[in-house]
Parts: sequence; C-alpha cells; structure tokens
Amino acid sequence: DQRNRSMSLKLNIACPSTGCQKTIEIEDEQKLRAFWDKRISQEVDGDILGDEFKGYIFKITGGNDKQGFPMMQGVLISNRTRLLLKKGSKCYRPRTKGERKRKSVRGCIVSHDLSVLNLSVVKKGEADVEGLTDEKSAKPRRLGPKRANNIRKLFNLTKEDDPRDVIVRRTIEKDGKKSYSKAPKIQRLITPDRIQRKLKWKAERRHRWEKSRAAAKEYNALVAQRLKEERERRLSYKEKRRSLSRKMSEKKAAKAQ
Repeated sequence: DQRNRSMSLKLNIACPSTGCQKTIEIEDEQKLRAFWDKRISQEVDGDILGDEFKGYIFKITGGNDKQGFPMMQGVLISNRTRLLLKKGSKCYRPRTKGERKRKSVRGCIVSHDLSVLNLSVVKKGEADVEGLTDEKSAKPRRLGPKRANNIRKLFNLTKEDDPRDVIVRRTIEKDGKKSYSKAPKIQRLITPDRIQRKLKWKAERRHRWEKSRAAAKEYNALVAQRLKEERERRLSYKEKRRSLSRKMSEKKAAKAQ
C-alpha cells in the first residue's frame, strides 16, 4: 500500500479549445512509465491512459513535486536545485527593485518525485472526454486577445482584414441601468494615422540629421578660417620681425664703416 501511494501521480489535463481542465489520479506504474524521463514541452500519446483518451496527444507543460516546488523549463535535471533568480525569471516574483533571490526549483525532467503533472491537449482523439473536450462543458471565452497579430491568428484573418471588426466584446448588464459592451484596446494595430505618425518621426529625424550636419559643416569652415587667419597673422608678425632685424643690422654695419 505504501508503494502504491508513493507511485500515484495526479495528471492535470487542460484543453485550450474549450477552456476546461480535468484532474485524474494514476496509480498504475505501467501507465506512468511513458512519462518518466520526459521533458517539459515534449508530447505523449494518450492511449497509455486508457481507451477514454484513445487518439489524444498531450504536451507536458509543467508540474510540482510532493513538497510543492515547481518544475522550471531549461533546467535539465530530474531533481531539485537552488538557482539565483532575478526579475524576469520563471518561478520567481521580485518584491523590490533589483532584488535577486536563491530559490529551490525542480528540473524540467519528469521523475518519481512529482505529485502533479500538468498536460495540455495538442490533438483531440476519437471520442469526447466528459468535462474536458465535450461541447457541453465548454466555457465561453470571457476575454479575447489584445494584440493585433493574435486576433488575426485566432480568426484566421489576412493582412487586409481589420481586427477591429471581429474583436471579442463582452456585454455588461447592471440592475436598473442600460447594458453596454466592452472590448480591449488593440495593441500594435497598424492604422493610417500610425503610418503617418511614423513618417512624421522619420522626417523629423532626417531634418535633425541634416541640420546637425549643416551646423557641423559651418563650424568646421569657421574653425578653418580662424586657423588660416591665425597662420597669416603669425607669418606677418614674423615678416615684420625679419624686416626690423634686417634694418637694425644694416644700421650697425653703416655705423661700423
């Protein structure tokens, strides 16, 4: 009984198309052998879990061990380790600016120490699974994507189609008030105003570059003129000194005679 309890593993299966999740507990070691030594983002056939999942393909998305430490993608070990994490790292949220912290995480390789393994449905099988892939259990999508390219990908739009026409809206109803709809602001949407604004910025950069280039040319010409004037002044000064020295020497020679 202790051995069976240690080999049990919960599989948290998610279906992105319906928005549903289902958790099943597997205690049969023969079924779990297909998951051992697999890494995060690798795919597993669902036939090993029984006829209910025949034809399904799952992708490993993560998991937790018996002490609750999460698996981390990119850590190619099957046990637990301590890593120095910073802002932007997985499995860590900094509390102060510039904070780093050494935390325990589990590697991305599936091992016997896991208690929960997260899976995602990549390919649907022959039959629907109740509470996971059937249309009756499907949850309507409350919020749609915001980025323009993600909206095009969701509705299979071309570059000529406008994402604003198919954006997911939700209706808000309040007691005694008129209902209204809300939609997210589309990010990275290329509009004629956006193109005109970018052309304006480009023209401004070009104007600043030409202005600075003309100012540098004018400054270099002024510096060259000042150097030329200084050179001519020194030459004239030296010429005056030479002529004065020549006259003095001629006077001394005349007095000596």
